[in-house]
Amino acid sequence: LHCNGSHALTLSKSSHHNFTLSSFHFQGSSSFPLSFILCSTSDCLLEFPLRPYLLQGNLRNLKPNPFHIIRIRTKQQGVEAQKGTRSLVVVNQAATTQVSVTASNVRFRLDNLGPQPGSRKKGKRKGRGISAGQGGSCGFGMRGQKSRSGPGVRKGFEGGQMPLYRRIPKLRGIAGGMHAGLPKYIPVNLKDIETAGFQEGDEVSLETLKEKGLINPSGRERKLPLKILGDGELKVKLNLKARAFSASAKEKLEAAGCSLTVLPGRKKWVKPSVAKNLARAEEYFAKKRAASSSDSTSA
Repeated sequence: LHCNGSHALTLSKSSHHNFTLSSFHFQGSSSFPLSFILCSTSDCLLEFPLRPYLLQGNLRNLKPNPFHIIRIRTKQQGVEAQKGTRSLVVVNQAATTQVSVTASNVRFRLDNLGPQPGSRKKGKRKGRGISAGQGGSCGFGMRGQKSRSGPGVRKGFEGGQMPLYRRIPKLRGIAGGMHAGLPKYIPVNLKDIETAGFQEGDEVSLETLKEKGLINPSGRERKLPLKILGDGELKVKLNLKARAFSASAKEKLEAAGCSLTVLPGRKKWVKPSVAKNLARAEEYFAKKRAASSSDSTSA
């Protein structure tokens, strides 16, 4: 029996007794089906047993034909062939050459559910003798700090000598990690804007570039601002809005007559107490600048 998708159950007894099935159902309790009924419109009945233990497990473990024919009864001809004592399946006869039924799904119960093959891996039994594969010391050896209980040694520790990460020289500048603190952008070159097909006077921003399909930021790049780089040339006058422009891009865009708008960055969050002190300091220095300017004008 294969009850997955459109697989069919096919049974054949002999050239004299061929059957076609129109429907089927289980008889019995929900946990132990007693019979498998296949119904048609004719009067001949075919009985064969159902072995529930063959249906245990998952769909990969189901057998193609878990049935063995026990009894054939023909009401019209009065023929009965007895091979067993208990009949669990009844099949009606038709005038075709084989018995076939299509099962759309199989009903899962607690007695036929099982794990997938390979999903339940048996762990190693460590410390159970030298013949168990991982013997009495479990692969840690007999002596030393690493064989004792506890956290062991930290990563990079070499017994007290100068470790490798301190023996090699440091990398200075950008190579040493200074780039991590630099601002991050979504870069777009002038040649990409030229090929996007913008008309004269159009606005070029992060949203319009997304609509054109020029950029598709995802993940952490979704919240990054736009930066215009100077690779290529731009022949049309556009209104560009970005967080930053490279020096070469700014020079080329100003020569082409484009308007540049530098968008403000996200305001850095500070504690309310720090913000209050910054405001007081700004007010104090503003008064001092005003006083110094008034003294210079009077002099």
